[in-house]
Amino acid sequence: MKIEAEWMRGGTSKCWVFETGQLGETGTSPDVLLPRLFGSPDHRQIDGVGGATSTTSKAMILHRPVGDDDVDVEFTFAQVGIEEAAVDWGSNCGNCSAVVGLYAIEKGWVVPTGDVTRIVTRNTNTGQIIIQRVSTPSGALPIVPQAQMPGVPFPGYRVGLGFQDPAGKTTGQLLPTGSASDTITAGGTRWTVSMVDAGAPVVILRAADLGLDPERYDSWSAGVELQLETLEHIRRQAAVRMGLAATTAEAARAVPKVAIAASPAQADSESDVSVMMLSMGKPHPALAITGSIALTLAARTPGTVLNDITGSTVRPTLRLRTPAGVIETWSEERDGSLLVGVDRTARTIATTTIHLPEALGSAVDASFASATN
Repeated sequence: MKIEAEWMRGGTSKCWVFETGQLGETGTSPDVLLPRLFGSPDHRQIDGVGGATSTTSKAMILHRPVGDDDVDVEFTFAQVGIEEAAVDWGSNCGNCSAVVGLYAIEKGWVVPTGDVTRIVTRNTNTGQIIIQRVSTPSGALPIVPQAQMPGVPFPGYRVGLGFQDPAGKTTGQLLPTGSASDTITAGGTRWTVSMVDAGAPVVILRAADLGLDPERYDSWSAGVELQLETLEHIRRQAAVRMGLAATTAEAARAVPKVAIAASPAQADSESDVSVMMLSMGKPHPALAITGSIALTLAARTPGTVLNDITGSTVRPTLRLRTPAGVIETWSEERDGSLLVGVDRTARTIATTTIHLPEALGSAVDASFASATN
């Protein structure tokens, strides 16, 4: 069997985009199908379409809801394991979310209107409504994409992502423990952290507590690499405290995310805060967009680790220093709702046919034959 798919870049991530019906025709559970398609378990993913990193081992599953005039496209995000044949459905990917509106326009699901086309999307992992604004000058996608963004060397189509009332979409509360800051013990040390759920669940630590120098941001990655085991202990305890797992052993690899923050270097006039985020246990090369939404609300919430760094003044934008450059988020009140967003770029890389591995194909054929006899 074969599966039609699009290979797309959204923000600083790459993902394979499938339609629900296409995956349904295989008769195989996505928990089994996706790891095999991606070539997992194997750190190289050599016999599949995975990119062998957390930012390139992702899938988006899209469909057009029937009878729902309020939502144009629903989508489900899958973080596909690399060294394990597993799929994490526990959160959304903000970067990959940027492909949804573009895909809808390119496939004719949504007709462009005006210089900016508004597409209402719903992420099924979290129930989050994301208002996507795709740049369509003169009512069409530009012939040649020209929008630039930090962390990507080449241009794409501009996509604005506005997360509508993002607080508590996973756990039910912006502050799942009820406190703006908490203490977690790991590695024989007590760590002050903030656990925030907005866009995605995130546990935030102070860089200074990890011995990281705010004036030497370029050295953070090496310092973090030496403390990954401790950070994983903190993350797993946070998962339990946030109600995301019953035990530390049951904590998912992708949820919650970890963010390390500090005041910007004195010579850095372009950012409000320096941040390094971990994804799937490793330093993220840029910043998870869902994580940036959580950081934005954390900065607006008195008593959090991030609010202590940025100050209590509520600002319309927040400039986050990341390894790939400065990412700016924005907040606005509209029609009684809070929109927290960020601008990304997206591009379709390839339209392709993926060949279903023979073992899975045989299982599907046998299942079909059994059902028809």
